[in-house]
Amino acid sequence: MKRLLLISCMFLFSTCMLFTINQNSVSAFSEQIIQKGATGNDVVELQARLQYNGYYHARIDGVYGWSTYWAVKNFQQEFGLDQVDGLVGPKTKEMLHKSTKFYKDWVHQQINSGKRFTHYGGMELKYQVEPSQATVEKAKQGATNQWAKQKTQYQKPAPAPQKDQGKPAPDQQQPAPGQQQEQPAPEQQQPAPQEQAPAPEEQPAPEDQPAEDEGEAQSATNMPGGFSENDIQLMANAVYGESRGEPYEGQIAVAAVILNRINSPTFPNTVSGVIFEPLAFTAVADGQIWLTPNETAKRAVIDAINGMDPSEGATYYFNPDTATSGWIWGRPQIKRIGKHIFCD
Repeated sequence: MKRLLLISCMFLFSTCMLFTINQNSVSAFSEQIIQKGATGNDVVELQARLQYNGYYHARIDGVYGWSTYWAVKNFQQEFGLDQVDGLVGPKTKEMLHKSTKFYKDWVHQQINSGKRFTHYGGMELKYQVEPSQATVEKAKQGATNQWAKQKTQYQKPAPAPQKDQGKPAPDQQQPAPGQQQEQPAPEQQQPAPQEQAPAPEEQPAPEDQPAEDEGEAQSATNMPGGFSENDIQLMANAVYGESRGEPYEGQIAVAAVILNRINSPTFPNTVSGVIFEPLAFTAVADGQIWLTPNETAKRAVIDAINGMDPSEGATYYFNPDTATSGWIWGRPQIKRIGKHIFCD
């Protein structure tokens, strides 16, 4: 009898331990690696978790396309994962599981009802069903705040800079015209915030999170034009990758084209959406978007945000010496700055 009782106790203990382990593991996703081209419930969960954390702003449709791909890469980069490749394996799933929530039944109910909806942290679910534009912006702001806190919590500490490392020389940052542009090395990559929402001026704290301290609120308020720090960083990456070596006026013009596209109904309405739109920018196609921008590129972005537009409202530009598309020559040309022709 005692032996039977002991066996029963051991069985119950093992069952409890197994339940605890399963609760703490990534049990929601299947064991399959999720990659571009995948479809199904795993992708639905992936998109919902990325949207909860503020990385994915497109529709949750269960199709792993380009928007999902860049959201995954940005999440992997920002949360310090070893592989930034768009492949959602065990480590990425574990980090998503720790840093987000997934209301499976609710998400699938909205999809089955054919509704467009957001799924952001810090916003009650009842406000995330076919919300107004104002509610969408509040939800994005809540996700942005949560993202910043979670990134700090989970991101690996950056290695301390070596004492003998100095700032790169100017001739290393801006090659002479005609010189072959350097290709980015893996260690030069910078985080690219995929579709990051504008930083809030005033954001009430979510009910389940502590209120922001005054330092965080002041930092968000001081960002020019309502753009987040990551938006500005990504635009600086694009300006540097597309126009380093060009006159400063030309660099501002490239930044202005990005802003003009955001404000145009024919382009995506976010910084990352514009920059990572397929075939939109050469620097994205050849990887130079990941080169470390210099202060000139960052200053050009700030000047463009503050209203400077040497392009005079252009939404396209091209280099006539390297352009291979006959279509671009048919666009109404506005002006030429350096090597670039800006057009409408």
